Amino acid sequence: MKKIQGGEVRWGILGVGDVCEVKSAPAMNIVDGSRLVAVMRRNEQRASDYARRHGVPRWYTDADSLIADPEVNAVYIATPPNAHRELTLKAAAAGKPVYVEKPMARTYRECQDMITACANADVPLHVAYYRRALPHFVKIKELIECGAIGDVRYARIELSQQLVPQVARDLVHNWRVDPEIAGGGYFYDLASHQLDFLDFALGPIKAAKGIVSNQAGQYAAEDIVSAAFHFESGAIGSGIWCFSTAEVSARDQTTIVGSKGQISFENFGAGEFVLQTDEAGRETFEFELPEHIQQFLIQAIVDDLLGKGSSPSTGQSAARTNWVMEEILNS
Repeated sequence: MKKIQGGEVRWGILGVGDVCEVKSAPAMNIVDGSRLVAVMRRNEQRASDYARRHGVPRWYTDADSLIADPEVNAVYIATPPNAHRELTLKAAAAGKPVYVEKPMARTYRECQDMITACANADVPLHVAYYRRALPHFVKIKELIECGAIGDVRYARIELSQQLVPQVARDLVHNWRVDPEIAGGGYFYDLASHQLDFLDFALGPIKAAKGIVSNQAGQYAAEDIVSAAFHFESGAIGSGIWCFSTAEVSARDQTTIVGSKGQISFENFGAGEFVLQTDEAGRETFEFELPEHIQQFLIQAIVDDLLGKGSSPSTGQSAARTNWVMEEILNS
């Protein structure tokens, strides 16, 4: 893949919405070798307001103009998933590396189209599964690889959330529960992070099945998913995701169980996890999360684009997560 010359990645962002306020975009002006030079949003007032508040030199109201900007040499696509394929293909055709929000696309087929377009244009494709670069998740992977819990037997995911009242009141603006825009509901939005991390820590999943329902009937997408999956390594996994429980039932925990112990952690909580083994007992690891949660991944991507390192999250790895989710929902 082509590398960026000149020692600096100059980002242009398509779709400066909520994720760009704190989680991602500000880090582009903090990490070494990176600068945010242009943003785009269809609403002119919001595009100009974002640029003013964040000190971005230029703003646009259409994607083609930002992609064509000669100062922009890498494109971050922060739109809802229904635009990811089209915008990736346009950026690739312009010869510009792509960093796209998760989930990578609405379908596995769209992911494959994106991979093919970037490969044909010889430009890198990265996806915002930032847990692959956060220190406490990296440490979990290291402990598994060094045998701290022995041979991995199984992984179990449990995510339960209360039905948020505004979801039912404002379906027009809540694209995350519109399958035509998001590919699925909150399962696609949240479970994608969890399943991608298991791919990172334990290797690819080779088979997956699911039972899916819409129990609360508040929107078109699924609101409860149960799944079983099988890793290429031989380990197996299971998960339950419910987005219409009582507040007292809210839960976020993943447990990876091995022959000598287990590791438990929250996917969406603090930067900590618990290691338990028969030999050493219980040990808690605590890490400070960065203010801009994507900072470590963005640094890895910048290093990759400049030929100084490699990124742990690529189009190939992210497409596997889309494939798993599709297998679960379609079965």
